Parts: sequence; structure tokens; C-alpha cells
Amino acid sequence: MADLMVLAWQTDMTRVVTFQMGHEMSGRAYPELGFGDSHHSVTHHHGDPEKIAKTTQINTFHTKMLGYYLDKLRSTPDGEGSLLDHAMILYGGALSDGNLHLYVNLPLVLIAGGVAGIKGGQHIRYPNRTPMTNLLLTMLDKANVPPIERLGDSTGRLPLPSAYA
Repeated sequence: MADLMVLAWQTDMTRVVTFQMGHEMSGRAYPELGFGDSHHSVTHHHGDPEKIAKTTQINTFHTKMLGYYLDKLRSTPDGEGSLLDHAMILYGGALSDGNLHLYVNLPLVLIAGGVAGIKGGQHIRYPNRTPMTNLLLTMLDKANVPPIERLGDSTGRLPLPSAYA
């Protein structure tokens, strides 16, 4: 799927891609990691170290898949740079803690490749309960989408560090 997404961008068939590796209730097993448990079942670990380790293995596997995709974007020319140089990619999960079903303080990564002057290489922690839709509004602005006032439960836009400051 990563190769197909890169090809779609490379051929300018689209400049917007949404991809979900697996939804929260998926029963998909991970035999390539040496076990048949689903992601969903091991996130309900109740403190069991074995299940926590399996969750970590699955998250690491997903992150390596993201790395593959980013490498493909980085190595694909696009104008005066690469596809990655002209991309904004949001990666993360719908829950911060699957065991407790916490949907606040989501672990998200925004990879911006320098697009729209977003400064990278930083860890930013926003105030507790900041809606993720605030980030989505900011990303729409950075993509030069005509401004909209609200998106879902948004309360405003998130300030992102500027590469030009």
C-alpha cells in the first residue's frame, strides 16, 4: 500500500491520501511477529507484561512500515526536491491507552518535510485535552485550503513552530 500511495502522489493522481493500518476492533493477527494475538486483544493487557511486550512489538512493526513509506517518499523526486519535501503526514493512533480506552493526549507525529514552513525535529506537548481537530485545522491552513472556522470539536488552531523564525 505504501508503494501504491507513493505512485499515486508521483503520478499526481492525488495529493491527499488517507490510510488506516487497522481499525481498533480488528482481529488481525501478527504471525510475522511470532504470535497470533490481535492488536486489540493485547492492548487490553491489564498490566500483563507479555501483552504489553506484544503491543510494543506491533507498534514497532507499524512504525517500521511508516519508515518504509517515508523512505520511499524521500527517494522519489518531485519538482525541486522529493515527495517528502512537499508532504504533510500525520501518523498516530485513536487512543493514547488502549487498555483504558483513553482518547485524550493522543501520540501523534506530524512529518512535514519543510512544507509550509513547519519546523521539524521537535517534540511539542500541547495542553491536556487539546482537540486533535485543532491540529487538523492548522494542517488545512498549511495546505492552502480555504479557511474554515471549525472542524468537529475544534476550539482553534494549534501554533506550529516556524522554520523561518
